[in-house]
Amino acid sequence: MQRYRECHDFYHCICSLPVNVESELALKYFEFANLGLPMAALSAAFGHLRLSSKKRNRLFSEYVPWALKCGGSARSLITVYWEERWNQDVEEMKAELGVWDPPEAKWSKPLSEAKAAAAKWQQESGLGVQTGSS
Repeated sequence: MQRYRECHDFYHCICSLPVNVESELALKYFEFANLGLPMAALSAAFGHLRLSSKKRNRLFSEYVPWALKCGGSARSLITVYWEERWNQDVEEMKAELGVWDPPEAKWSKPLSEAKAAAAKWQQESGLGVQTGSS
């Protein structure tokens, strides 16, 4: 379990999945198909209840088929030593592991809008970056 938790973020990267509820659930289906972990199956089985019907439909019509097919046919990712692969090209690694990209992710906000909102929040809360010596 520890290795699974240590590697989960690498799975997001190799599967080209952002961090949001829909992508997290898609990754849980992928992990279950790839690793066979009951915990991933439980998360996948009940996690979709948090989604709107539109997002749930997309999850089951696009992401779950990809996750089960890709996860089931890819090399077991728990055996990959990510720490030894920092210099390896990601596309080369995907080909070696048998992983292909999921349906295109739809971000809840454009990246520029999210960045502007974060900067505004930092400014309003007084958490902005300070420069100079103290």
